[in-house]
Amino acid sequence: MANYKITPEELRYKLSLSLQDKIDMTCERIEQWHEHYNGLVYVAFSGGLDSTVLLDIVRNKAFIPEAKDIPAVFFDTGLEYPEIRDFVKTFKNVEWLKPKLTYRQVIEKYGYPLISKEQSSFIQEYRDTKSEKLRDIRFNGSIDGNGKISEKWKFLIDAPFKISDKCCDILKKNPVKKYSKQTGRKAIIGTRVDESFRRKINYFKFGCNAFDKKDPTSTPLSFWTRQDILNYIEKYNIKYSSIYDMGYDRTGCMFCMFGVQNEKGQNRFQKMKITHPKIWDYCINKLGIGDVLDFIEVPYE
Repeated sequence: MANYKITPEELRYKLSLSLQDKIDMTCERIEQWHEHYNGLVYVAFSGGLDSTVLLDIVRNKAFIPEAKDIPAVFFDTGLEYPEIRDFVKTFKNVEWLKPKLTYRQVIEKYGYPLISKEQSSFIQEYRDTKSEKLRDIRFNGSIDGNGKISEKWKFLIDAPFKISDKCCDILKKNPVKKYSKQTGRKAIIGTRVDESFRRKINYFKFGCNAFDKKDPTSTPLSFWTRQDILNYIEKYNIKYSSIYDMGYDRTGCMFCMFGVQNEKGQNRFQKMKITHPKIWDYCINKLGIGDVLDFIEVPYE
């Protein structure tokens, strides 16, 4: 832990700060990032609550000349809720990036995103590798702690459909890499450490402004909580997508199955049948997601 740039103690302190202190600290990180790259930055804008707050801070709170000229970038994967797309269209200076493949083409070629990005990757590697050593590691693990397929999900090795973690890379990461290469702009992203263990570890390693990463990114909301986001929206009367008034706590790709097995109460697909029945029918019956959910015993009706 001594090699980390940010210690767990520092993170706990930052998480406990007042909303105004967090806004001030976030503005400082954004200003540093903007100055370091001579203004060649952009805001990754999903239309969700976190990125909506981030865009407002960048354009209205941070002390940046011509802040409204900083572009927002929306990843038009074809999997966004219609309410999200309509909401994004209300903002100026937003660039829409489209992937080369559709979601249907991705799942047909590579497989379905299932359980988690890590587990999908391990299952695909086990199935496709020609290396017996790697296959053994993915099934049994290794002394140095290399990841393996969870005991709970080993039955997916014999699933009658492809499983892969490639979806996000193809639909989001590849288009943004192309955009960054063409424009020279570096990303400001609205992720938080309380969303995943991986994001917390990255924060410990790099802090908010990861100048030293292979793909430098700024995550100036890292030490915010979901309640901070909600408090900011209420305090400044920020408009947000109507999807959040329809029973959804989180948005993202409509057909993604990562983590659906852990959702309590109505899961995302059960909600979708009520709020977006035509899209639900296409998803469950035309894309074959109903068969996949049946296989892992997750309800969708």
